[in-house]
Amino acid sequence: KRATMLKLMLLAALTGFTQAASDVLEFTDNDFESKIGDHEIILVEFFAPWCGHCKRLAPEYEKAATALKGSHLSLKVDCTSNSNICSKYQVSGYPTLKVFRDGEESGAYDGPRTSDGIVSYFKKQVGPASVALAGEEELQKFISEKDSSVVGFFADDKSTAQVEFLKAASALRDKYRFAHTNAEVLLKSQNVGPEGIVLFRPPTLKNKFEDSSVKYSEEKYTSNKIKRFIQDNVLGFCPHMTEDNKDQLMGKDLLVAYYDVDYERNPKGSNYWRNRVMKVAKTFLDEGKKLNFAVANKARFMSVLSEFGLEDHSSAGPLVTIRTAKGEKYAMTEEFLPDGKALERFLLSYFDGSLKPYLKSEPIPENNDGPVKVVVAENFDSIVNDDSKDVLIEFYAPWCGHCKSLEPKYKELGEKLADDPNIVIAKMDATANDVPSPYEVSGFPTLYFSPAGQKRNPKKYEGGREVSDFLSYLKREATNAPVVQEETKKKKKKRVEL
Repeated sequence: KRATMLKLMLLAALTGFTQAASDVLEFTDNDFESKIGDHEIILVEFFAPWCGHCKRLAPEYEKAATALKGSHLSLKVDCTSNSNICSKYQVSGYPTLKVFRDGEESGAYDGPRTSDGIVSYFKKQVGPASVALAGEEELQKFISEKDSSVVGFFADDKSTAQVEFLKAASALRDKYRFAHTNAEVLLKSQNVGPEGIVLFRPPTLKNKFEDSSVKYSEEKYTSNKIKRFIQDNVLGFCPHMTEDNKDQLMGKDLLVAYYDVDYERNPKGSNYWRNRVMKVAKTFLDEGKKLNFAVANKARFMSVLSEFGLEDHSSAGPLVTIRTAKGEKYAMTEEFLPDGKALERFLLSYFDGSLKPYLKSEPIPENNDGPVKVVVAENFDSIVNDDSKDVLIEFYAPWCGHCKSLEPKYKELGEKLADDPNIVIAKMDATANDVPSPYEVSGFPTLYFSPAGQKRNPKKYEGGREVSDFLSYLKREATNAPVVQEETKKKKKKRVEL
């Protein structure tokens, strides 16, 4: 007998991942259209065998497929041999992930590209956006999961409050777990009156510094107010940052303590250091200081720690960093001991403005007399931000072929302007040094012109890359007319008569 449960299919790439019995199947041009409509919701990954990102994602998709095995199937589409389907759905890069509902494309999948994130996403998609709860046992089971839970309690199932709650649940079902009830026994046990909404934080993150649940306190129930209530409270003041929720945290003024966080294998040990972070953080937050806090697994965020020069730092306690919304970086160099005093001193220095930002920088060159000035993070201000000079700076990468091609021309430009007291030709290895704001470097080489007296408003150079192109640009943009060194004229050789 065919199960009545909604079927879920995950289409995933397994390029580079070999396994005797894979839980991932495959669709082709021949059967995609005939099979895709048989299932209510599907995540499709369009991939290519040579794609590096696809190879890195493959193990995560395999794990997700295995976790969803049973009533769910997992599939993949290889665009190198199934170009018709990939062209129809305008696949222009790999991997491309799209969500299909009832055989129709409903949009791009922008959720986490991890097995946990994919599984969580699809479990939230199966069935109604909000689960109906009948009694205490169902409620306790629902809120005991590792993710936060949002539960609406309503005496009347046709009330405006419940209608608005279900709207909010439908809008946010991809991110959070929702349930609702009209059971009188649950309204009484939660003391919510005729209606109310309670956000339950994960049991594993329970602590003495904040409530394990938060009640909706607005008088009026609207879906927008409910969504705002959830987003403002769901993480608490010191959440466990993961690959799946990092985008909700990064971009703010954020302190993160990195250590061996593992809430599945060692929840007690994970909370040991988190509680010490929270104890110190609470004192500053109670004073009205503005900063967000989180804990994260050190091994999983090693690439982030390298941005603070901490990838090789050996410490028994957590490694602590702060990154501001403006991109300023601070690293705690003192060892974090259980008494929390080092963290307290670090935060005091941060809030009183005496803490020096961390700059990833090569050493300042001992000799910098060449035609092209070598800029590193530590001398950027003294060279590029010298208010009396116009500066043309190239941000390059040592491995970049275009940068290598530009190098002799750029050096020639520097030589031609060597006698100019007002113009500096400079270069910076953007892979070995932090690039300061407001410069934005996303490819190599990237060139900027920093005018004298306008150092906060550099102009991105978009012109040609011949010496003549640079000189024409500088003649047009420089504060003072460039002083160009003329080429030495070759002396004519005297004819020798024989």
